Amino acid sequence: MNQSNILDIPRVYPKLEARCSEIGFTMPSDIYIGTLLKSLIASKPNARVLELGTGMSLSLAWMVEGLDEHSELISIDNDPQLIKIAREFFANEPRVSLVCTDGADWIKSYQDGAFDLIFADAWPGKYSELNETLSLLKVGGIYVIDDMNPQPNWPEGHAAKAEKLTAYLESREDFTITKMNWSTGVIICTKRY
Repeated sequence: MNQSNILDIPRVYPKLEARCSEIGFTMPSDIYIGTLLKSLIASKPNARVLELGTGMSLSLAWMVEGLDEHSELISIDNDPQLIKIAREFFANEPRVSLVCTDGADWIKSYQDGAFDLIFADAWPGKYSELNETLSLLKVGGIYVIDDMNPQPNWPEGHAAKAEKLTAYLESREDFTITKMNWSTGVIICTKRY
């Protein structure tokens, strides 16, 4: 099996990659997490999806491909430049809401219903406000994080934070957890029935 032979790349993906280069964005999600997110979301009809950390919208492009016509996706980022770029590519996508705000504040104040899938690709929802974020999942909902294997851009001491996060997720009896030494290191947690 050749996992790098990905045939169904979203149409906007190469344009988003080019924008990464143009603005010097150095923290893009890799293509493999995108394919996984698309597949997970496609398994959830009428899905409500939350992305914490829009970034350059590379993962967002994949997630949109997994949505059915009745699904909705909220993507949060605190960087106005990145949200502006995301709007250039997804302004005509009625299933997507792009929100420029502090992720921690949004998580603490959100009250509009639970999510089928949460992709936490930012500090809030992953290393802070974790319990609040996990409480936003429906039963059977999926929580996904990546970048759990050591990365070259990690600051000193971050490996210990990642290990502590992994241990905490493993200790949760209300979730089943799968750790994958694949892509950039992925953890999937499913909220138990």
